[in-house]
Amino acid sequence: MTSEPWRIGAALALTVAVSYPVCAILYVRWPERGIEFLNALFHGLDFSRLATGAPARLSSFYFPFVVLVVWGLLAGTLFGWLHRLFSGRGWHP
Repeated sequence: MTSEPWRIGAALALTVAVSYPVCAILYVRWPERGIEFLNALFHGLDFSRLATGAPARLSSFYFPFVVLVVWGLLAGTLFGWLHRLFSGRGWHP
């Protein structure tokens, strides 16, 4: 694993940037299967109540995409710093 925390953050942000559009496309194509997947992923919580039946809009894609990519960068960088700290290499970048 690299010792530069920002690289870990960038890797997670890029992973989210690639996987989120794939997930969104699959959900638009098969919304019922997407709801079933979420129900299984979250131990049976009923996500079907959140389904509006309205067609998906591209504008509803952008904000969550940006939020998740930024979250990935910050969370991955924090993970990298904590990994460095606990592996005995110190906190400094």
